[in-house]
Amino acid sequence: MSSQKGNVSRSRRQKHQNTTAYRNDKYGANAQVKKANSKIHDGLCQRCKEVLEWKVKYNKYKTLTQPKKCVKCSQKTVKDAYHIICKPCSLQLEICCKCGKKEDIVIPVNSHLDSKEQEEHDQSKKIRGRGKKDADDLDSDDDFDDDDDDFGDLDDEEDEDFDSEAGPKKTQSKPAVLPDVSRVNVKD
Repeated sequence: MSSQKGNVSRSRRQKHQNTTAYRNDKYGANAQVKKANSKIHDGLCQRCKEVLEWKVKYNKYKTLTQPKKCVKCSQKTVKDAYHIICKPCSLQLEICCKCGKKEDIVIPVNSHLDSKEQEEHDQSKKIRGRGKKDADDLDSDDDFDDDDDDFGDLDDEEDEDFDSEAGPKKTQSKPAVLPDVSRVNVKD
């Protein structure tokens, strides 16, 4: 028997073997499984990283619902499941976030953020680029052109009067300044 005291060797092979490997998303993954599969386990030693990857692989990983208290700084800053130390303390003390031992950290804490920041930066450029195109479309509308024509006649007459009193006429390189309408009260 394999459960006998002192019996460390087994004479037969495993009786029941799986024909296919276990998949945690076999029948469709819910949000929790998707989040666990995409999680990057950073700030951990090799052993702790393997333990958490096993938990994710066999659907044993349970996420935190509320932040836990860090054992080093006593603040509620631990946001990852199974961790006991927050990431700032782990970085400062150079220890594993899960076991708290001074081991070699496999994936540094902020290494995956560099790629995410790059992606966010590229996306924000695309969004800003779209905003400029939309602004150009708005400027080309006929409604805005009509408003400029209404004030154009008044500005020209007043400028001629003031220019003749002041002396030689100066050319303006700046566009005409629109009046401040933030103080105007409109009644219906």
